[in-house]
Amino acid sequence: MSVSTKVVLVDKDNNELGIMEKSKVHTDNTPLHRGLSVFLLNSEGELLLQKRAKSKLTFPGVWSNSCCGHPQPGEEGIDAAKRHLRCELGIVDSKIFLVLPDYSYTAKMNGVKENELCPVFVGFSDEQIEFNPEEVETVVWIMWKDFLREVTEKPGTYSSWSEEEALLLDSSKKFNELMTKHTGKKS
Repeated sequence: MSVSTKVVLVDKDNNELGIMEKSKVHTDNTPLHRGLSVFLLNSEGELLLQKRAKSKLTFPGVWSNSCCGHPQPGEEGIDAAKRHLRCELGIVDSKIFLVLPDYSYTAKMNGVKENELCPVFVGFSDEQIEFNPEEVETVVWIMWKDFLREVTEKPGTYSSWSEEEALLLDSSKKFNELMTKHTGKKS
């Protein structure tokens, strides 16, 4: 089952320019499009990381944040984040918050370029993970502080966007307030 079949093409101000099949978007010259990124934490303050399925066109076999994807045409970001959590990880019960609305990035691997306006969402759930092997090879929970230490001390261990997003989240007042409220821990 494909999690997303279409992507919304945008300009740098997030104005919609058109819609394209996901299978045709990701090339060596990928147009700017809408994406999303989710960091899912449990009540212990652990972050769920996923190793992307080796069959994925973009960044196969790379460790990254909990899930990533694309909103469908007309779909709100938070609804898309919930859909991806459900489709990739089997999570249906989570509290989701938009923390970094204006994040964007480009990254290349194996001749395929990512080029996204990619709001970052933070979610909280203690639900059992049942990942979709078409999207995810495996998952692991890691304490947030341990993840940050790895990102800082061993850059390149995870997807470039997840490392950059993690550092931005850690410096975000909203993220720190959410961590304290939902885990009782400070970031």
